[in-house]
Amino acid sequence: QVQLVESGGGLVQAGGSLSLSCAASGRTFSSYPMGWFRQAPGKERDFVAAITTSGGSTYYADSVKGRFTISRDNAKNRVYLQMNSLKPEDTAVYYCAARDPQGAYSRYDRRAYNYWGQGTQVTVSS
Repeated sequence: QVQLVESGGGLVQAGGSLSLSCAASGRTFSSYPMGWFRQAPGKERDFVAAITTSGGSTYYADSVKGRFTISRDNAKNRVYLQMNSLKPEDTAVYYCAARDPQGAYSRYDRRAYNYWGQGTQVTVSS
């Protein structure tokens, strides 16, 4: 099992930056592909970014491409999301998640992820 705890959310003005961190428990963290999702009030939980087990490949939603960067440090059992040029529409609760590498769903689909953190609020003011 993997337990995930996000941190780093907060309030920022449009155009600013925030860095989210997700700490994972368990000795098998490096075997899980990881992802970030976000959920705005009244909306679905949407894919933001994903990263492979080694960190060698990353994937992004079109809405954040070029502004957000996902990374991981397997020695520290952490995955990160650096968010630059933030927009009011980025306001949401952000979740990190661990994906079953043998699962049938695409990395872009939240059903592919077995373990979720509790989420951290990001609010971008205009």
